[in-house]
Amino acid sequence: MSHQRQPTSFPQDALRASSSQHAAKPGEVPPCQNTASTRSASHVYPHYVAKAEKKGRTKAEVDQIISWLTGYDQKALETQLEERTDFENFYGKAPKLNPARALIKGVVCGVRVEDIEDPLMREARYLDKLIDELAKGRPMEKILRKD
Repeated sequence: MSHQRQPTSFPQDALRASSSQHAAKPGEVPPCQNTASTRSASHVYPHYVAKAEKKGRTKAEVDQIISWLTGYDQKALETQLEERTDFENFYGKAPKLNPARALIKGVVCGVRVEDIEDPLMREARYLDKLIDELAKGRPMEKILRKD
């Protein structure tokens, strides 16, 4: 049985606790895939852009998705990337996590994003899911949950 939980801003303590878990619990990504706490946003960003561009989409669209999700403007996003900010701080210090991200549903890496209990991993998978939708040609209005 799946339950729906509204994402909220999460305290840094919850992020630290979630990144130190060693065993996967129901609804979580297996530890071998749980690298969000140590990986930098700048590490995955070029992969997001390459995936989008390979399918005829643009870097600007990737940036628009990240801005919608996190509240970073272009300058702040570029600063985060230049500083090689890890995901824990990238999401933990995001200006305004979009409350509409609760509408993001679907499977990434074999796990339903809405069922991921680890707050940091769920945030990372939300972005993965949005980039997947972009690469699949979904209109930006739908990706940004405007309808």
